[in-house]
Amino acid sequence: MFVPVILGFVAAFLFAASAALQRSAVLEVADADVEHRASRHRIPILWLIRSLLRRRVWLLGWVTNLTGFLCQAAALHFGSIALVQPLLVTQLLFALPMASAAIRQWPALRDWFAALAISGGVAVFLTVEGAAPLQGSPDRGRLLLAVLVAAAAVVTLVQIAQGRGPLAHSALIACGAGVCYAISAAMMKLTTDDLINRGVLATALDWPGYVLALSTLTGLLLGQQAYGSGSLSAAIAMMSIVNPAVSYALGLLAFHAVLATSPAPLAASAGAALLLVLGVFGLAHSPTVQRETTRTATHGVYPHVDRLPAEVATPVHPQDTCPQE
Repeated sequence: MFVPVILGFVAAFLFAASAALQRSAVLEVADADVEHRASRHRIPILWLIRSLLRRRVWLLGWVTNLTGFLCQAAALHFGSIALVQPLLVTQLLFALPMASAAIRQWPALRDWFAALAISGGVAVFLTVEGAAPLQGSPDRGRLLLAVLVAAAAVVTLVQIAQGRGPLAHSALIACGAGVCYAISAAMMKLTTDDLINRGVLATALDWPGYVLALSTLTGLLLGQQAYGSGSLSAAIAMMSIVNPAVSYALGLLAFHAVLATSPAPLAASAGAALLLVLGVFGLAHSPTVQRETTRTATHGVYPHVDRLPAEVATPVHPQDTCPQE
């Protein structure tokens, strides 16, 4: 159990670092988009990919993200999906100081209390015997059905996000990305097992590898949109809730993971879930998030809004204006 836990925490740190790097590149490219083409597109990040591919910071973030996926794949090989995926919620702990550095303000005390709640939830989940189901074999029929349901859910979330405010838009898009990453985790476990047990040719002829590629790419695009249209902390908060929640459900329903039914593990699971939800929502509603959202609404890729320079976007109060002679 020690190896997948360590690899899971390393993957969480790398995902947070990747998100911070890529968000920086997205804001830079979007700020240079003088024609505002990205802001009028339903998924604006599609208009920015060509420019992002020329940015070293974004490429560094992509490499960091890829390294995180490799660590996640190794963790999933040594441990179950229901054990590894909840560990990824800790990326919010790493993202918080990274997001604060972008606005040059140290996180508030309430933010750190929320971070401690997340840490406590993970600790409870891992230390109580029987709380985390560690074993399970995949049911491919159920997994295929889960993929179809997940695809419909992502499309619905993207549609609902249209016309919402910057923070709500970013959160809904991040939920879609979280669903994609949960499916990627399930497909990653199948693909890794195929490579080790059946070889490269059998893996290439099997469908999970292609679903893995599609879900990962979709999650990457939606993640970029979420980072660039709202708050980094809020986007990661929503991914941190949705990703492990969907993954945990997949572990129980499609991987036949056995959840202990004795009172102690059930109470530990409920307590851990409560701490995680309270901690994530506490960070999502922090002043840091509000400042990030204000900055991104002016310079980011929030759709259907013509972005204005900061000095023009500042509201003008009636008392500050004088009637013309």
